[in-house]
Amino acid sequence: MTMYKIVNPATGKTEQEFPEATDAEIQAAVDRAHQAFGGWRASPQEDRVALLNRVAELYAERKDELAAIITREMGKPVAQARGEIDIVVSIYRYYADNGPRFLVDEELEVAGGGSAVVRKEGIGALLGIMPWNFPYYQVARFAAPNLMLGNTILLKHAPQCPESALAMERIFAEAGAPDGTYVNLFATNEQVSTIIADPRVQGVSLTGSERAGSAVAEQAGRHLKKVVLELGGSDPFLVLQPEDLDKTVKYAVTGRFGNAGQACNAAKRIIVLDEHYDAFVDKFTAAVGTVVPGDPSDPSTFMGPLSSAGAVETLAAQIEDAVAKGATVLAGGRRIDREGAWYEPTVLTGVEPGMRAFEEELFGPAAVIYRVSSEDEAVELANNTPYGLGAAIQCADEDRALEIASRLDTGMVYINQAEGSAAELPFGGVKRSGIGRELGKYGMEEFVNKKLVRVKRR
Repeated sequence: MTMYKIVNPATGKTEQEFPEATDAEIQAAVDRAHQAFGGWRASPQEDRVALLNRVAELYAERKDELAAIITREMGKPVAQARGEIDIVVSIYRYYADNGPRFLVDEELEVAGGGSAVVRKEGIGALLGIMPWNFPYYQVARFAAPNLMLGNTILLKHAPQCPESALAMERIFAEAGAPDGTYVNLFATNEQVSTIIADPRVQGVSLTGSERAGSAVAEQAGRHLKKVVLELGGSDPFLVLQPEDLDKTVKYAVTGRFGNAGQACNAAKRIIVLDEHYDAFVDKFTAAVGTVVPGDPSDPSTFMGPLSSAGAVETLAAQIEDAVAKGATVLAGGRRIDREGAWYEPTVLTGVEPGMRAFEEELFGPAAVIYRVSSEDEAVELANNTPYGLGAAIQCADEDRALEIASRLDTGMVYINQAEGSAAELPFGGVKRSGIGRELGKYGMEEFVNKKLVRVKRR
């Protein structure tokens, strides 16, 4: 039985299956990417710019078609799916517009006379292992900067996203990408291990779970391959001195329940100073009560199903564990009795160490609210996690917010807004949230050969 299939989470029905690649097909794909690297690395920058711009145009032209695919595959509400296409377009255009500037030789001062520059070049064929929660966006932030560098791409997508994976490969082909520049793989986990070990592959980027990241990093390390890992998060949303509590509540609801809460940088732990706690909880719980899960193909739907029945099982078990150990459910907390992968938007309080909801990432529509008595306690709680992806701070005093930001063990901090993403802003974390950065100029500084060229004049 194939692992690559579309199981519509809104209905629970299997709509289409796709065959896994044979070992011979995997070897042929790796060879195509490896052979293509020589020509793509040597191609004029204008050709790479033209490719990325044409890819962006095709995404924009096919927005509705592409959005409908991921609504079927992983249940993303179609309005949010269209929004995902918009940011994908911006990413490809960003690297087309700025890539040449990022690739300019860096001149160095040399003590012994002559000249020296650092030249930025691609390193070869790269393997990308991508998740289901943002099927196009996650690929864009890996593929765009590396194609601009002159690397070639082998893309292994999540098993539940085969149609979007093929749609992306077609876009690159129709945009004029040379054969082997971007290759889709319906690979098994065993085949992925073989690809990582292959000397023709020079690096691996994975966005996914901590468990998957650890396994891939171990394999890559064994074969001396560079890795970029974007893993889980348990991001704090600190309510310290909100200038507008209603706006703060809106940010919290959007930041937690967008994409059914299935985002690594969602506002998973809401930490509220005691003086604002009661008012915030009342307003937040009321706002969550208005979020009604609905048909993801309806443009008015804000929250659809979770991505799969397995995702519901995991979230339900975490919440049931918390309740059994004394946590309080203020809203939701139950599966929705209908076909498919449905769960109520949930608000929890009283979550403490020893509960799964305290120790683990909640990857679904469940917010945990904590009361703290001081900013120091807020920072301590925010940092009390093995993760360190992002954080949001709501504080009218910008200087105070900046000071708090400097004390948070995260890779990103957003002040007076919900967390987000933009093509020009670096994305990544610390601790067990991953290694490396994507997006912005930093997205072109991972899989790169920073080659020194030294000229000694006579």
